[in-house]
Amino acid sequence: MNRGILFVWLAALSVMTSAIAGERIEYLNSSGTLPDNLPFSAAVRVGNTLYLSGQVGVLPGTMKLAPGGLEAEALQVMKNIEAVLHANGYKLKHLVKCTVMLADIADWAAFNVVYQDFLQKPYPARSAFGTSGLGLGARLEVECMAAKE
Repeated sequence: MNRGILFVWLAALSVMTSAIAGERIEYLNSSGTLPDNLPFSAAVRVGNTLYLSGQVGVLPGTMKLAPGGLEAEALQVMKNIEAVLHANGYKLKHLVKCTVMLADIADWAAFNVVYQDFLQKPYPARSAFGTSGLGLGARLEVECMAAKE
């Protein structure tokens, strides 16, 4: 099974298990990073866990990628993740898992430079893989989960 599909399946299983356990589920779109008319939520909170939709390097409130290539997109992706977290009462330190999808896996090292500017030890768990294409022609997409005790 493709790792990306497995990850999505496991995340969905976690949400369903929490729902069965009676935890409240909230669908959230208050960060302003994406236009409101898209067919998904920016984040879903189940109990104390926040599941973020994948972020590409779009400028806030638009569908336009940050100009300047991978580094500019990576910087915008991390800013967008931070904005979604903050809009919902979380911080970067609450990240527990990130999945990085790169249009070219050769960009992994360049992404790591930007990623480490935003996060400190202990780092969240992370996976990265190359893809054959991403929405809007993006060079990368990052989805994360955050949790509070």
